[in-house]
Amino acid sequence: MNFSRSRDHRLAVRRALISVSDKQGVVEFATALANLGVEILSTGGTAKLLEENGVEVTLVSNFTGQAEMMDGRVKTLHPKIHGGILARYDSDEAEMATHNIEPIDLVVVSLYPFESNSADASKSRSEIIENIDIGGPTMIRAAAKNYAWTGVVVDQADYRSVLDELQVHGGISEEKRFELATKAFLRTSQYESSISAYFSGLANEEERFPQVLNLSLVKREDMRYGENPHQQAAFYIPAIGFSGLLANANLLQGKPLSFNNLVDVEAGLNCVLEFEAPTCVIIKHATPCGVAQSESVLKAYDLAYQTDPVSAFGGVIALNRPLDKSTAQSILERQFVEAIIAPSVAPESGKILQTKKNIRVLQFGEAGPSGQMVLKSVGGGLLVQDADELLMNHESPEVVTKRSPDDNERKDLLFAWRVAKHVKSNAIVYAKNGQTVGIGAGQMSRVDSASIAAMKAKSVGMEVSGAVMASDAFFPFRDGIDKAAEAGVRAVIQPGGSVRDSEVVEAANEHGMAMLFTGMRHFRH
Repeated sequence: MNFSRSRDHRLAVRRALISVSDKQGVVEFATALANLGVEILSTGGTAKLLEENGVEVTLVSNFTGQAEMMDGRVKTLHPKIHGGILARYDSDEAEMATHNIEPIDLVVVSLYPFESNSADASKSRSEIIENIDIGGPTMIRAAAKNYAWTGVVVDQADYRSVLDELQVHGGISEEKRFELATKAFLRTSQYESSISAYFSGLANEEERFPQVLNLSLVKREDMRYGENPHQQAAFYIPAIGFSGLLANANLLQGKPLSFNNLVDVEAGLNCVLEFEAPTCVIIKHATPCGVAQSESVLKAYDLAYQTDPVSAFGGVIALNRPLDKSTAQSILERQFVEAIIAPSVAPESGKILQTKKNIRVLQFGEAGPSGQMVLKSVGGGLLVQDADELLMNHESPEVVTKRSPDDNERKDLLFAWRVAKHVKSNAIVYAKNGQTVGIGAGQMSRVDSASIAAMKAKSVGMEVSGAVMASDAFFPFRDGIDKAAEAGVRAVIQPGGSVRDSEVVEAANEHGMAMLFTGMRHFRH
């Protein structure tokens, strides 16, 4: 039995075991291996597909001398398979000869699709469990452990690079084998995590959060820098499964994103998607500084910008409609912007934006599933909560004052309430005719936020008289209502729930205001 490798530690492949659930590209890969003189071992559907396409295949059952058992559950779990994968060139030759074990130089495996089956509500528990691969992960781990002597491929994206190594250099380098082994262990780790999460869910069906939270994330990209230039940062997304709007977004042009850019883009995206009408959200430091909806995104942008032109400088703009030529032109003529995100960008808009090559332009992906968890790191651990996807506890907000809001006020109240949900606490939003006219955010007291919202409106000449006010949480005292009344606010929407609700409602009545309770607060820290 001849174990050999070249002086540069390249592995010559004489025998490959191929068993894949995902058949894409496997015929071409196996054909190229066979043309290099590699013996192909295979099983089941993979063997059948290769044979149908003219690839000579040795069935694993013929190689081991042991027929498949238990409807294919037992086929590769055999000493001739695992001995061939785990063999070491420098110490196992004699023992292999004793047991008639031939080396297997390359293992190519994609696992049963457990993840997709477990996410399919139409699948029964028995169907899902039957899609737990046993032999596949065992072979992958064996080959990855023995990367010094064996190659392993778990991703069809690596077929080409492995063939290049074999065709150009005559063998797979040790560096490449280590890279493939690292990817292999990541894959089996992800696979086991998804299985353990599924079983944990079955065992604790009444619990929203499992006792052990397994996270499997891959780096999508390095950030330009972190919150500050001296901090490094990277963006990670789920390794398996659908990852949502921002994770699937495409950077169409511009400088690499920084940590803060991505945080601001997410804030804008989450806010703008609250609205069905054409809407623009301008974000500064992760909170809206201007929001408006109108008959077009151009008009919506104009109105959002009017709210706070000073803060809009260097902000992020989010749109819920395609970015058209006129809107792109207006943005560039009016302000410096760090990033723009929209569902799509018209070709003529792209040409205009390319005149400012540093502006980051993103096209967001498809929406993720509802019921997602939100993670935040604190003190070396993780806080986990449900995403804030609801709007209010009531089917419609409860009128608690003597005066009910008129139709226009009600529309503005619901608009302002949706905006307040995305403003840093303590959040106060003044709005009128589908446009924010003043926003107070991130203050230690709610009355200060109310004062800042009025001050912001006054500083840019926005008319507060006749506007409405939204508060993300209840008013602990009447002073916030009094401050809003001074500014000309005519209606208020808030969660309610304070021990002084009666005092606050009475203040609204004194000022002739309408007030709605939603029964749900929306703190954003």
